[in-house]
Amino acid sequence: MTLSVLCLAVLTYSMSQTAVIPAIEPIERELGASSSSAAWILTGYLVSASIATGLLGRLGDIVGKKRVLVLVLGLFAAGSLICALSQSINVLIAGRVVQGAAGGLFPLAFGIIRDEFPREKVPGSIGLVSAILGIGGGIALVLGGLIVDHASFHDLFWLSLVLTLIAMAATIVLVPESPVHTQASVDWAGGAIFSVGLAAPLIAISQANTWGWGSARTIGLFVAGLAVLGVFVRFELRREDPLINMRLLAERPVWTTNLTAVFVGFGMFGSFLLIPQMAQASTSTGYGFGYNATRGGLLLLPSTMMMLIAGLPSARLTARRGPKASLLVGCLVTAFGLALLAVLHATWLQVAISMVFLGTGIGFAFAAMPNLIVEAVHPSRTGEATGVNTIARSVGSSLGGQLSATLLVSITIAGSSLPRDSAYTTAYAMSAAAALLAFACGLLIPGRTRPGSEAEARAIGEAELDHVAAQVA
Repeated sequence: MTLSVLCLAVLTYSMSQTAVIPAIEPIERELGASSSSAAWILTGYLVSASIATGLLGRLGDIVGKKRVLVLVLGLFAAGSLICALSQSINVLIAGRVVQGAAGGLFPLAFGIIRDEFPREKVPGSIGLVSAILGIGGGIALVLGGLIVDHASFHDLFWLSLVLTLIAMAATIVLVPESPVHTQASVDWAGGAIFSVGLAAPLIAISQANTWGWGSARTIGLFVAGLAVLGVFVRFELRREDPLINMRLLAERPVWTTNLTAVFVGFGMFGSFLLIPQMAQASTSTGYGFGYNATRGGLLLLPSTMMMLIAGLPSARLTARRGPKASLLVGCLVTAFGLALLAVLHATWLQVAISMVFLGTGIGFAFAAMPNLIVEAVHPSRTGEATGVNTIARSVGSSLGGQLSATLLVSITIAGSSLPRDSAYTTAYAMSAAAALLAFACGLLIPGRTRPGSEAEARAIGEAELDHVAAQVA
């Protein structure tokens, strides 16, 4: 019951990340917004989510994970309602910022699973919840295209509101409060410094395409953000109850996994944005399929399905070899899928085959990363540590999406603003290189301590497989 409720909550949140992408142009037309203003629909959400993830993860460790989870779902419902009722771009952006605050769902869900579930069910359950991020993103691009083609963009947010209210009610009734609490005060001062330091470079990345990567605003925000984050590190090192334990993040299993998450996010999100855009390009470009938003989003379905199916072999590999092995396999398969996409994307079938490999690899990698973090930290620090890992993945996703977009506007067909086929090839190859860098970083992660016996390992693996198989069904 608890796992089902957590999956519904995380699915609702993850869908909101990408569902608006097919709706950007209709929103511009209906609300009379400029492209630069509409870009804040994604930017505001990303910045809010990245800041709130670390803060709310730590708050859940202190005051109770279920209590904070209900608060987060309430915020998300409020943001969805604001967006659904919006009649101006500014109100819509404000609603997206409120929605983004629900980024704390991931560390809270991981913490509840670790605190409440039997030991043998923890890795498979965490892997399934983590994979929902990619699954929801893929489903949302299809659903968003379908709604945009046949209804109003407002309906995206009405659907989000209904799902969130169901998840909120189910959480209150069915999810128990975690018994693990940290006796500490909330580091509000550290939270304020962290928010400023993280927001500045994220805004710079998200707006770099509009402002220019070499513009004074972009560089200035990067430098200012890094300087503030430096102050944050020094401030936290002197605190008895820090918002983020810097010494914990400096431990090798943690920082290597977080670095890997940056590159995995880079490769995944860049491709998710590129494929529908390429599919919707006119056939006159020589590479486009001329699809509408719905058919363009459907090309992501093979990847979405494989992310879910990958839970079974990933659980088996994790039980026998540890989550590091699952992560390394995931990075290599992801890199292969992206490299295949760079070479072969002339037909929908070629794209679909590449997406099978891409979805399988991402499913393995996403299932492994939170398990690596959970294995490495004390239960009282689960929300904080997994929150930072989620932030790392979000930063990579933002960077991958923006650099890919930069390639598309820089490499264009002569006499037109349309991207050349080589722009997509380069962007896919860049994402494949990021996946290979993720593999290289993953090699640096220390191996886990093996279970006490082969019989125990088999017992844990079989229990995980039964559990994950039931959830997939």
